Amino acid sequence: MMFDYLIVGSGLYGATFAYKARQAGKNCLVIDRRSYLGGNVRCETVEGINVHCHGPHIFHTDNRKVWDFVNSFVEFNRFIHSPLASYQGRLYNLPFNMNTFYQMWGVTTPEEARKRMGKTCRLSDTNLEEYAISIVGQELYEAFIKGYTEKQWGRSCRELPSKILRRLPVRFVYDNNYYNNRYQGIPIGGYNKLINGLLKGVETRTNADFFDNRHEWESVAKQIVYTGPLDQFFDYKLGHLEWRSVTFEQEVLPVPNYQGVAVVNYTERNVPYTRIIEHKHFEMFGDEVEQHPTTVISREYPKACRLGVEPYYPVNDQRNSVLADQYRNLAAQEKNVIFGGRLAEYKYYDMDTVVEKALLTPNS
Repeated sequence: MMFDYLIVGSGLYGATFAYKARQAGKNCLVIDRRSYLGGNVRCETVEGINVHCHGPHIFHTDNRKVWDFVNSFVEFNRFIHSPLASYQGRLYNLPFNMNTFYQMWGVTTPEEARKRMGKTCRLSDTNLEEYAISIVGQELYEAFIKGYTEKQWGRSCRELPSKILRRLPVRFVYDNNYYNNRYQGIPIGGYNKLINGLLKGVETRTNADFFDNRHEWESVAKQIVYTGPLDQFFDYKLGHLEWRSVTFEQEVLPVPNYQGVAVVNYTERNVPYTRIIEHKHFEMFGDEVEQHPTTVISREYPKACRLGVEPYYPVNDQRNSVLADQYRNLAAQEKNVIFGGRLAEYKYYDMDTVVEKALLTPNS
């Protein structure tokens, strides 16, 4: 055994675990099947702009210890996530707040907004559609939730669990800040700085697929930290868990400012992509945006995830929840394997939760 830990995957969980293990005097090897480190938070520099290769990642948390931890490797900026929604050629503020209600209906007080939503409001949440209507009413649901969500998940909102939407803020104040968290921002210079800091002094290997030579990889360390898809670890013996994936269409434009904001959601079902990301707005503000002569945008196209396609989001419906629990029971029986992160736990986690769980994992 050459190493104390073989860490399969170099995303936030794997990199944070490796850092803490090294601090504890452990010897780690981090492998990643991709040609680069960092998992889905990887950035690449295009035209002097840090592009989020796998979709926008905004770090947000109420955990001061986690915030101080990540800022000890790279300073985070003051980015506040305030996306827009495009519907029938008009733009609306998100998340749902008094600005949205004014743009939609011309109402100016919380009482007026509640009355407008309450006309079609139902008190039921057996599925996502009924839950959405119960909190924002039929009109807002049809305009901003139904089309976007059905594109994202590839199925009717009536077939989706309500918990998918429970993170969506609905506010009766004029506040476009998407997150309620006290701390939020983007690493100045991109997430690569954070990953490189976490993995400093740790042996790493890229283009190294654990499953291409599993027996050999399992022999190099006393314990394995696994961050890949949960069902793949067990060779899909109980069946395949469902995931949703995304295709990114990137374009460099010869203009300094394409849409004036980092994220615009396209909520209509007949628009094939869910959103357009303009990456420069994550780290450039004010006059700096206009002074940079080019910009980079990415369109996101959701799609089904099959073998050979990159998994992004677990599908937490009843069938997959039951199957995931069965796989988790198998994982609990693995004495020398730690399963961590979104893919290995088949759970949707924000980045701060991933970091916190890695910091608190025993033996790290």
